[in-house]
Amino acid sequence: MKFSKFIDSFEEGVFSNLTNKKVELEKKGKKIYDLFVGTPDFPVDFTILQAIKENVTAENMKYSLRDMDSLIDSFIRHYKKRFDVSLKNDEVMTVNGTQEGMCHVGMLFADPDDYCLLPDPGYVAFSACAKFARCNVITYPLKEENDFMPRLDLLDEEVLKKIKFVIISYPSNPTGGVITKERYLEIIALAKKYGFVIINDNAYSDIVFDDFKAFSFLSLPGAKEVGCEFYSLSKSYNTTGGRISFFLGDREVIKRFKILRSQYDFGMYYPLQYAAMKAFLVDDRIIEKQRLEYQRRRDVFCDGLNRIGWNIKKSKGTMFIFARIPEKYSGSLEFCNHLLEKTGVLATPGIVFGTLGDRYVRFALVKPVEEIEEIIEVIDKSNILKEWNYE
Repeated sequence: MKFSKFIDSFEEGVFSNLTNKKVELEKKGKKIYDLFVGTPDFPVDFTILQAIKENVTAENMKYSLRDMDSLIDSFIRHYKKRFDVSLKNDEVMTVNGTQEGMCHVGMLFADPDDYCLLPDPGYVAFSACAKFARCNVITYPLKEENDFMPRLDLLDEEVLKKIKFVIISYPSNPTGGVITKERYLEIIALAKKYGFVIINDNAYSDIVFDDFKAFSFLSLPGAKEVGCEFYSLSKSYNTTGGRISFFLGDREVIKRFKILRSQYDFGMYYPLQYAAMKAFLVDDRIIEKQRLEYQRRRDVFCDGLNRIGWNIKKSKGTMFIFARIPEKYSGSLEFCNHLLEKTGVLATPGIVFGTLGDRYVRFALVKPVEEIEEIIEVIDKSNILKEWNYE
């Protein structure tokens, strides 16, 4: 069989390499501490699960060719309460997970051989978005010295003139950085001046630390004129496998995305639509308690590693820690392999997220504090910090 060059452009080598090594070590009896994937370990609220169970009926097994009006109304109320963003029914639609939506949305704005602007480092679905749209990629750097915030104002004007869309995502996976309203307003002004579209990923808005107040991009003046936004229930409500997400923005954008989606999908499963409505009724105190627990995990993890000699800066949001690796390593993949072999700690190499991520490793805060403390002890007792001569 002959396969397309397009499918050959996708690789899973890094993930499969580390996963295979994990399985190999487990067979040898080594305990593995899996901090690889950002899947929440908190329980799903029982009302969400109950909504799914109650609505798994013969009637609801049919194609859900449209979003239920009651769901869209429920979402609009939620977004108004949570972010003070006013939306109309034709400015919102569901997608089966932000990753699925993100992979397709670039087709709305770019033709083959056009240009888009993506963060480096940035989540892997962003580069997939460009590949599906068959457009060229230009990256903007996210640097630690800038608190991992974008500086699009420093880009060459010729770049800003030719890009069709830019993807922004804060709180940021993998860096754990946050963004100010002032910086977003600068980007909105650039979009108006040069005519590109802003695609914002708002997946981690309920996981922020140290009194930072998360906000919706669409709450800012002029945002809806130049941009759109994804919002997910996955991390806030621990429903990652449910793939419950929303896409919102200008009604013409939503209209065109619905046309595109109708070519490859038949809508969100009805029991999940009912589950989403229940999620929006979950007590805010539950979400806040979970946020505080993530912050506690972050503090224990970072303070512990700093105490034993690995200098790590605390993330400002998300469920991730983005830690700089020792200079002696050629890159993050070599480092992650060594870390796994010596300690059993499985992390994600930063190279997965772009070339500027190769001096970093990402840890997911998906273990309770007691196990995080055990991880710190395992790393300390392995003596690999002395081997690294980390400074």
